[in-house]
Amino acid sequence: MNVEELLRIGAEAFLSSLSKQEGANTASSDLSISKVMQALLQLFPRQGQNIDLGALIGKMQGGGLAAIAESWLGNGGNQSIDINQIIDLFGNEKIRGFAEQLGLSESDAIAGLQDAVPYVVDKASIDGTLGGVSGILGMAGKLFGRS
Repeated sequence: MNVEELLRIGAEAFLSSLSKQEGANTASSDLSISKVMQALLQLFPRQGQNIDLGALIGKMQGGGLAAIAESWLGNGGNQSIDINQIIDLFGNEKIRGFAEQLGLSESDAIAGLQDAVPYVVDKASIDGTLGGVSGILGMAGKLFGRS
C-alpha cells in the first residue's frame, strides 16, 4: 500500500466518522478527500517532509498507550482511543490547526480522528509491524508537490 492510499483510507474513515456524528458541523459535508488527506499529512509526526508512523507509535508506547498501539498494529480488533488520549498524542496546537484547516470545531475534528488514526495505523501494519510502509512514507512530499 502506498502513502496516497494510506492517507486516502484515513480521510475516508475520518469523513465517515463525521457523517455519523449527530450535530457535526455542517462544514464537514463540504470537505473533500484531498483536503482531509493534506490535513492528515500535516497532523502526523514527520521527519522532514515525510510522515512517520513509527514516531507516532513510539510516542504512544512512551505515553502509556502501548496496549492501544499494539492493538492497532496487530491482526485483531483496534482498541478505541479517547478524546484526552488523542489530544495528548498530537497536542492541542496540532489538533487546533487540523480543525482550522478543515473548517471544523475541535470536538468534531477529534471525534473523526478517534476513528481515522487507528484505521490508518492498522492498514499500515503487517503482522504487528510498520515495516512494509516505512519505506514508502517518504513519497508523501512528492505526492503533495513538496519534494
